[in-house]
Amino acid sequence: MMNINSKESALVLLLFAFLFLTCGYAQDTALVPAIITFGDSAVDNLYGLGARKIGVTSLPPLGCLPAARTLFGFNENGCVSRLNTDAQGFNKKVNSAAANLQKQLPGLKIVIFDIYKPLYDLVQSPSKFGFVEASRGCCGTGTVETTSLLCNPKSLGTCSNATQYVFWDSVHPSQAANQVLADALIVQGIALIT
Repeated sequence: MMNINSKESALVLLLFAFLFLTCGYAQDTALVPAIITFGDSAVDNLYGLGARKIGVTSLPPLGCLPAARTLFGFNENGCVSRLNTDAQGFNKKVNSAAANLQKQLPGLKIVIFDIYKPLYDLVQSPSKFGFVEASRGCCGTGTVETTSLLCNPKSLGTCSNATQYVFWDSVHPSQAANQVLADALIVQGIALIT
């Protein structure tokens, strides 16, 4: 079992996420099992410290992020299906790993917060949720995408009506979209408090 403190955990998780995202999202690489193994180890560590109720988020529909559409969506209208398929495959492996851990560790309850479906639904039917734009961020053009470091309400090109956008920038949901997502996820988390 690895000994990981919270700062190391955050750093390693960010590193693995970066590697996952930059390796072409390849589901069949050795990277996915390594990430799952790391997650198993982190849960083992938390369990060893006394945690019995743990929540983990799934991957979002990566192919629907404005950055992914710009970088990888050459011949596709809408979301990049290959990236979404890879995210779904990864999420299945996370669910399987969570089920195995619950069998192995007495009293452990893991909830996988499925961010994939509610965000996908927002992107596919933005008007159903009161949004106007889901293909690009409030701070972005749809051709050149930026992230939160370059985006703020006073940045050149930032929209004046962020509540109408599903995405704030090229990868982050807007505050209004996060509220919709939180409402969907809170129901999934009830199992952690019962």
